[in-house]
Amino acid sequence: MKQYLDTVSEVLSKGTRKENRTGVDTLSTFNINYEVNMDDGFPLLTTKEISWKNIVVENLWFLSGNTDIGLLKKHGCNFWNPWADDQGLVPSAYGNFWRKFPVHSDTGTVAFNDQVAWVLSQLRSNPMSRRMVISAWAPGNAQQSKLPPCHAFWVVNVQNDDSGQPRVCLHLTQRSCDVALGVPYNIAGYAFLLHLLAHMSGMRPGIFAHTLIDAHIYTAKADGSMAEYNHVPGLEEQLTRTPRALPRLTIDSAITDLNDLTDLLNADTSTLLDTFRLADYDPYPPITFKVAV
Repeated sequence: MKQYLDTVSEVLSKGTRKENRTGVDTLSTFNINYEVNMDDGFPLLTTKEISWKNIVVENLWFLSGNTDIGLLKKHGCNFWNPWADDQGLVPSAYGNFWRKFPVHSDTGTVAFNDQVAWVLSQLRSNPMSRRMVISAWAPGNAQQSKLPPCHAFWVVNVQNDDSGQPRVCLHLTQRSCDVALGVPYNIAGYAFLLHLLAHMSGMRPGIFAHTLIDAHIYTAKADGSMAEYNHVPGLEEQLTRTPRALPRLTIDSAITDLNDLTDLLNADTSTLLDTFRLADYDPYPPITFKVAV
């Protein structure tokens, strides 16, 4: 996908060395923006293989509002393990605040807002609204979390295409962007959410737009230490690979509402993937990057 490779090139050419909480240096840039038209295909990276199963399972887990990684592990998805507590919970998990954002009721008591359900209701009843915002950033949690939300908030917006047909679009604002490991999953994950919302509201998916605030590539330190975390060689290899045609996503017609997604995580992995069928995915071989925790 050209937009991703252009991002890699920009960070490699313009990034400056920056220290961070992990202790591993990065090449960092500020404010990269691009957009992807869903008419071009589903944006699952082809210059290295990306796990479609992980994309589907993780985002259904988010949409469930669950914080227990047991549902992820059931399907062999272990990438949230380093951030879970002793009980296997991730309090800062995105879906927790998507589905249960802490607010105060009219009487001043503690209450919770289901942002995803509200946005879906607006898509169905008031699709031209400019207020369909979902935030994962709850300051009381994020300011002291071991891993505050990287993709902090997203906005859904409906635009009419050239033929006058409404298209569901989605813009993601991401405060911290691991270009090698995270960003390919972020692109595909939010494109998946875009397709789901469009499907459940009876419209077609349009544009996925992405703002990367701190876009960074992990690298060895200037003295050559921590070379095992150096993501530069693997990204440079991807730049030599010509992107292939993007796959196509089909969602089972039985999925009509958020409640239809709840049971899928408890089903077997094959049933889950049969519900979201990805056709003609032809990636290059995978490239392994070590995650900086």
